[in-house]
Amino acid sequence: MTGNRVVVYKGPGEVAVESIDYPKLELPADVVSGLGIKKKAPHAAILKLVTTNICGSDQHMVRGRTTAPVGQSLGHEITGEIVEVGEDVLFVKEGDICSVPFNIACGRCRMCNEGKTGICLNVNPARAGAAYGYVDMGGWVGGQAEYVMVPYADFNLLKFPDRDQALAKILDLTMLSDIFPTGYHGVFTAGVTSGSTVYVAGAGPVGLAAAYSAHLLGASTVIVGDMNADRLAQAASFGCETVDLSSGASLPDMIEQILGEPEVDAACDAVGFEARGHGHGAGEAPATVLNDIMTVSRAGAALGVPGLYVTGDPGGIDENAKIGQIGVRLGLGWAKSHSFTTGQCPVKKYNRQLMNMILSDKAHIAKAVGATTISLDEAPQGYQEFDQGAAKKYVIDPHGMVA
Repeated sequence: MTGNRVVVYKGPGEVAVESIDYPKLELPADVVSGLGIKKKAPHAAILKLVTTNICGSDQHMVRGRTTAPVGQSLGHEITGEIVEVGEDVLFVKEGDICSVPFNIACGRCRMCNEGKTGICLNVNPARAGAAYGYVDMGGWVGGQAEYVMVPYADFNLLKFPDRDQALAKILDLTMLSDIFPTGYHGVFTAGVTSGSTVYVAGAGPVGLAAAYSAHLLGASTVIVGDMNADRLAQAASFGCETVDLSSGASLPDMIEQILGEPEVDAACDAVGFEARGHGHGAGEAPATVLNDIMTVSRAGAALGVPGLYVTGDPGGIDENAKIGQIGVRLGLGWAKSHSFTTGQCPVKKYNRQLMNMILSDKAHIAKAVGATTISLDEAPQGYQEFDQGAAKKYVIDPHGMVA
């Protein structure tokens, strides 16, 4: 069988496309030794990548802001065509085009049975939860590649009903592996419903997906805050109000100018631990967004936090930040009886319903997030442009299958 090419982290600010072995129906060594389970994976499938996307979470690693080692393979947003299945795979077959949740889940443990597939107990010996191509997530090979192995295929794969329809809508469907469910999860867990007023912090792809999802859920007004004019323009393109946090103006005041009051019904942090303070040239202040969303959310509100927070950040601004300990005003949230939902989105909770919205032509998430197709060899350039603030969601097309 042919080899495989994959995007690899080479050190802060640098990625490269390298050749590795073609995947086998076997579990990673870390998982096998750490959990004491069999290496052979007859429950797995091998997929030929149709699309695979660059994620803001990948950028944290590439910036050197995690403990990712040089040589870490990258990519957890995977859509592919099955080219091989193990003998225990019953319900998907070669030729099926499927979305792959970025959460790797066994479908057998207590967490999976409770629908909490982001914290599966049987796929990562280091901690609950695993993902493809991510630091401390079990040693699974990344999916910014030509081919990838997916374990527990019957459980993990979401098969698209019709191949031709799937390929025609592939730029929307590729978002099902992560950012569309993640953005939806952020505002759904914040309680967004018909008539809600919503603040979304961050106009990167997840923030845009959250804002778009708030509209799907019936929000009356969705306000997006960022410092990047191009990304704010992207949010405005599908009906969001925007606030420019580089202006230095008070966030409650800017919200009051839009709504007539300085607070919202629901808020979402789509930024995470690399948050910056307000105002032009403001420095990094990792608790800024969490404090912002508590400040501008009404008493009794729910807050969705899909933005990534880590337990190890070599580039943290101080010794506390380096271990994920930041200056959150918990007393403020406590006084206002706020509730928080954090952690990986359990993609399987939402992906089938969101797929139906796409296939029925009621969701156009690719346009909302600025989907832009590149080749696998263009991935390093895509990482650079994304890191510089491009208002785009880069979709890698390894085999030239995107129309």
